[in-house]
Amino acid sequence: MANKVINPESYALKRKIVNILVYILLTVLAVIWVMPLVWIALQSFRAGRGAYVASLFPSSYTIDNYVALFRDTNNLNFPRAFMNTFIVAVFSCIISVFFTLSVSFCFSRLRFKWRTRYMNLFMILGLFPGFMAMLATYFILKALGLTQGDLIKVALVLVYSASTGMGFTISKGFFDTIPKALDEAAYVDGATRWQVFTKITIPLSKPILVYTALQAFMAPWIDFVFAKVICGANQDQYTVALTMWNMLEREYIDTWFVRFAAAAVLVSIPISIMFIKMQGFYTNGMGGAVKG
Repeated sequence: MANKVINPESYALKRKIVNILVYILLTVLAVIWVMPLVWIALQSFRAGRGAYVASLFPSSYTIDNYVALFRDTNNLNFPRAFMNTFIVAVFSCIISVFFTLSVSFCFSRLRFKWRTRYMNLFMILGLFPGFMAMLATYFILKALGLTQGDLIKVALVLVYSASTGMGFTISKGFFDTIPKALDEAAYVDGATRWQVFTKITIPLSKPILVYTALQAFMAPWIDFVFAKVICGANQDQYTVALTMWNMLEREYIDTWFVRFAAAAVLVSIPISIMFIKMQGFYTNGMGGAVKG
């Protein structure tokens, strides 16, 4: 049977058509994904009130919605909620990163009794959603006196960071890729495990460090369930998620919907800045791991 001769020009034309179709599909998907974000950003500058409008895009624009967020604080205090969330996010991020990387290092580098059983147990527990223990967590915090006043921030930090060590799987997998010869060389030179962890493993793990920090920082910004249960009626301790939810309640939505859009834009700024500042570490990766 003779081999079929492929026409180079026909093959190139078909490949070009396929590429064009792929680009069109990706463009459509990008528009679908970006459109809601663009719409909410435009709504944040819309002049007027109400959540239901006749046109898709605003007919007039203003910055009064952003100004009102910081001036009209009698009913819904967005600046205070923003600061509450920022404080909780910073401390949760620091504690969570330390817990996660420490547990990951132990499971990656140390060998101890029941190590595999602990890993399997943590992974099984990770299959269950955290809100299953929500009521138990609340009553424990209440018994400790952490559900009133400014101590609610402490309770939120504990909720968001206490169990983060169980999310060690990804970090451990990354630590496993770092050559153990580096650790052994450091031990020969007299380094302790803590020095190996802080001066060798962590500097070579910037990508996973950034990933862990971003995940830990985002949790307080997007969580609603635990914050609602723990804060209860203490509106002075509300996070941005709770305050923005109140903006959409029946008695507020007519006036506060456009302010809700402005708040959504402002809430995204800290996370965006953090990601932009840290994204360079993703590309650096293990660039210096094999040198020397």
